[in-house]
Amino acid sequence: MSDAIDHSIAQPEENRFWLTTSDGVGIDAVLLRRAGARTTAVVVANGFTGTYRSPHTRAIAEELLPVGDVMTFDFRGHHGSGGRSTVGNAEIHDLEAVVNRLRELGYTHIAVVGFSMGAAVAVRHAAIYGGTCAVVSVSGPSRWYYRGTRAMRLLHLGIGRTLGRAFLKRFRKVRVTDQRWNPTPAEPREVAGEISPTPLLVVHGDADGYFPVAHATAIHDAAREPKELWIIPGMGHAERAVTPELTVRLRRWIGERLPPREQPR
Repeated sequence: MSDAIDHSIAQPEENRFWLTTSDGVGIDAVLLRRAGARTTAVVVANGFTGTYRSPHTRAIAEELLPVGDVMTFDFRGHHGSGGRSTVGNAEIHDLEAVVNRLRELGYTHIAVVGFSMGAAVAVRHAAIYGGTCAVVSVSGPSRWYYRGTRAMRLLHLGIGRTLGRAFLKRFRKVRVTDQRWNPTPAEPREVAGEISPTPLLVVHGDADGYFPVAHATAIHDAAREPKELWIIPGMGHAERAVTPELTVRLRRWIGERLPPREQPR
């Protein structure tokens, strides 16, 4: 298998889905498919304010296609999905709805790649629901309510105040709940140990302006084998910081965790 995308290959087929979560929220999702019957799928879970419409997300999804079909989606409260964002709590139901639909479509090996908020959701989902063949956490927080960077202090102002939520709704197409978590869910570092025996890869940039590298090491240290930690020199935060070269590495890692007959050629 070539490490780079061959752009002479026909564009993937796009299938739009409207999913309903276990708590009744509608989720807007798109499945990118290559020709032929495939049993492996990869789910891309965006960070807060992210969307499958983003060119960054689309580029990541297309680079992952050699390993399996790829489903991207908007979390609740984001863009075309219903409901309101809870910024990482109830979103595990969104991810479970996506994984369930892929199972219904016949995929038997499903990997999840989450970014920032989506990384926290991916870790919690794998610990609580299980049923996936690999989990990748990119730029994820290890704990809640972190305010140790300027970016996170601004984010908390945005989601914690009426004016900030109005700004997010108008300019970022994100509707955030005004309700506080009750109860507060377990933190990613508290549940990472429950992901095993599913393989976990923790990826973080040493130039992340939201969460320092200590968040990645906390998740990795709390997890049980099989696990890996990649600290990427010069990398910033989440989807926008992911290079094609890093996506190829992620694709290889996922492919190596598939059964031999499922590994891409």
